[in-house]
Amino acid sequence: MGIAVVRNRLQGVPAPFLFVLSGISMYAGAAIAVGLFSVASPAGVAWLRCLGAAVVLLAWRRPPRSAWTGRTFLLAGAFGVVTAGMNVLFYEAIARLPLGTAVALEFTGPVVVAAFGSRTRRDVLALLLVVAGVVAIADVRLEGSLLGVLFALGAAAAWAGYILLGKRVAVGGNGIDGLAVGFAVGTVVLSPLAFGTGAVWGSPRLLLLGIGVGVLATVVPYALDQVVLRKAGRARFALLLALLPVTAGMIGFLWLGQVPALPEALGTLAVVAGVALRSPGKRDGPAPP
Repeated sequence: MGIAVVRNRLQGVPAPFLFVLSGISMYAGAAIAVGLFSVASPAGVAWLRCLGAAVVLLAWRRPPRSAWTGRTFLLAGAFGVVTAGMNVLFYEAIARLPLGTAVALEFTGPVVVAAFGSRTRRDVLALLLVVAGVVAIADVRLEGSLLGVLFALGAAAAWAGYILLGKRVAVGGNGIDGLAVGFAVGTVVLSPLAFGTGAVWGSPRLLLLGIGVGVLATVVPYALDQVVLRKAGRARFALLLALLPVTAGMIGFLWLGQVPALPEALGTLAVVAGVALRSPGKRDGPAPP
């Protein structure tokens, strides 16, 4: 009953405000994750994020037995593993790059999917803008952290796979219950990464922060995205995605004191323009959980 009341109240909030709130939650979680990198490996923190999301979603949704069997389970499990892998690559990237820069690079994934999926002039132009932005960002980072760029582009490729797989999950899955199952499977499959979290388990505060990353960066944004999709539809949702690299840049600047160089800032703006310009496909994937 309480969840229904909250959902009804959120329906009255403007979609752009909800989307920005979702982005702030997502990248505030990422900023907290950066703070944990001094006591745990980036991949280990990503695993903690997956664990935290799985625990909260399982406790909230309590998926029925049918969600753990057959094709539904296989789809949810594959989706969860791909998403968890994407998060690992992204956290390895933000350990080496400013948050806004890493997010801008990661957005090449959905833009490429959109461009090659429709091949309209608009999407080709969007792809060119994104490529120009990536070149500008990478040029700055060649002498800094080329590995960070490669991790971010790997996260972009994983995001593309997440979108393509997400279409199947949407058709044969069962919504947030499937997400809960998927993160549980991803947590188990990537459990060897837990060895990089040793110091966290000796501190209740650090453990709470690690699980909090999963709530802020996954549970809250995904729930808000569902409300935004109902209010705005897929086309406007795709346009609102352009706000995410800007939000990430602001969080990185205000929270982490990360000031981008001019070429990085221009490259990020080019990516934002490409994201805003691209045409939404028949089913746009949501922001990465």
